[in-house]
Amino acid sequence: MATLRRLREVPRHLLVCEKSNFGHDKSRHRHLVETHYHNYRVSLLIPECGILSKELKEVVMKTGPYYFVKDLPLHELITHEFINTFVKKGSCYALTYNTNIDEDNTVALLPNGKLILSLDKDTYEETGLQGRPSQYSGRKVMKFMGRGGFICTPQVALFGVSPGAEESVMMSHFSDYGIQERQPDVVLGMVAELRCPVLRSGQLGGEPGAACGARELLDWLGAVFSHTELNNEPNNFISTYCCPQPSTVVAKAYLCTITGFILPEKIHLLLEQLRHYFDEPKLASWVTLSVQGFADSPVSWRENEHSFGKGGEHLYNFVIFSNQDYWLQMAVGADDDCPP
Repeated sequence: MATLRRLREVPRHLLVCEKSNFGHDKSRHRHLVETHYHNYRVSLLIPECGILSKELKEVVMKTGPYYFVKDLPLHELITHEFINTFVKKGSCYALTYNTNIDEDNTVALLPNGKLILSLDKDTYEETGLQGRPSQYSGRKVMKFMGRGGFICTPQVALFGVSPGAEESVMMSHFSDYGIQERQPDVVLGMVAELRCPVLRSGQLGGEPGAACGARELLDWLGAVFSHTELNNEPNNFISTYCCPQPSTVVAKAYLCTITGFILPEKIHLLLEQLRHYFDEPKLASWVTLSVQGFADSPVSWRENEHSFGKGGEHLYNFVIFSNQDYWLQMAVGADDDCPP
């Protein structure tokens, strides 16, 4: 019975929804994108679209490269050469790869030059660093958060260099550690006869019988990007979920998914392109851009500590309307700090 109860439990999360306009002086859209550092998937949904414009496709296909470095002693990240070449220019992001944030030593380099360490108790005590117990440790402290330091444990790391930086320098700098240049995986496709929620930019919470709200939309987007059947047929034993009401059927919708190590600067370029999507009249009145962070990153936004918990989620979604209004939805696990 206990197992059944656990299976029925849905992981809780914190969701913040807000509405603004790209033209407002106090719009937070750029800041929220720039301070969500470690992103592994970006998804676009464009209703009433069968093919991407040349300009948007060009930005989509140029979201790389990033770099995969094997057996990297992390003290390499605090050498004078590395700091002078990358850190002082504010151009470098890094994250240990294939580690479990709740169990393993995990490290993240932020573009402001801070090195965030999430360490197990033994490693923390060996290094002699000053830090604090992780807020997820519970009564028995097993994890610590700190900054800077010297760790000799070999790691596998992902690196990204901001546009405009000399990307070839990254290859030569880590040539002794089996560095590989990689491109994000891009999947483009079209869905025919997609039932979409009816949205009105001024009604963030929705209106019964007239428009769906931001929370309902986010659930629906998750189902669409997961390619879940949404017809709620009685013989479908996998999912009984269906599109929230009111809804309308669009003849076609374009889906794009980018997976890799994707920098905030590249995401901002995508957002700017989507803002200009409505410069010419379109049948659709809205499009979406969804971003998921690495589940095992030690931070979510800025320096907010992150834990995997039950799902590891830290994500955000923009709904861009034709009048330049937008909705912004930000979600993290229930144990994380509230999104900014």
